[in-house]
Amino acid sequence: MMHRLLADAAMGVHFAFLAYLALGGFLAWRWRRTIWIHLAVAAWGVLSVVTGVECPLTLVEDWARRHAGEAGLPASGFIDHYIEGVIYPEEYTNVARLAVAVLVLFSYVGYVLRRQ
Repeated sequence: MMHRLLADAAMGVHFAFLAYLALGGFLAWRWRRTIWIHLAVAAWGVLSVVTGVECPLTLVEDWARRHAGEAGLPASGFIDHYIEGVIYPEEYTNVARLAVAVLVLFSYVGYVLRRQ
């Protein structure tokens, strides 16, 4: 039971992390100090896309699901399992990544303009 709760919690935190990656720059318009947190999150996102490094949340969820007697995440990882092919077709992965990058850049431009 505890493993299942841990797996579900890791999944929920992972979705929240991805939402913050896409939209957290806009929160910095209101709460300026959060820009540093968002810069770290965005850097992690770029690092994981460029190098393919696996997110620790994926590892935790996979481990917990296996220990709960469930099938773990596929080798392709969290995004491929929950998002690609579910929210958007797999062939649009680069378009989705570009859209998130544009959204983040727009939020940073707005952040700079609002500070002036």
